[in-house]
Amino acid sequence: MPQIKSAIKRVKTQDAARKRNAAQMNKLRTAVKKFKTAQAAGADNASELHVAAARAIDKAASKGLIHKNKASRDKSRLAKLAK
Repeated sequence: MPQIKSAIKRVKTQDAARKRNAAQMNKLRTAVKKFKTAQAAGADNASELHVAAARAIDKAASKGLIHKNKASRDKSRLAKLAK
């Protein structure tokens, strides 16, 4: 554990950011997984889940959680699956 006050504060903010990033990544992965399983099963709401997954990817990219090129690539792959 750090001794310096600013280092202690930094550890706290890093921990908060790590938890926040992990939660957002879990939301992203869950949305994508829901769409993929629905698409494989031929569910009725697959198109709604595709929109939700694309939105989750866009949000993650806008927050800097994933790179914009990765977001574009992932959305392209989801669109290809949705066809």
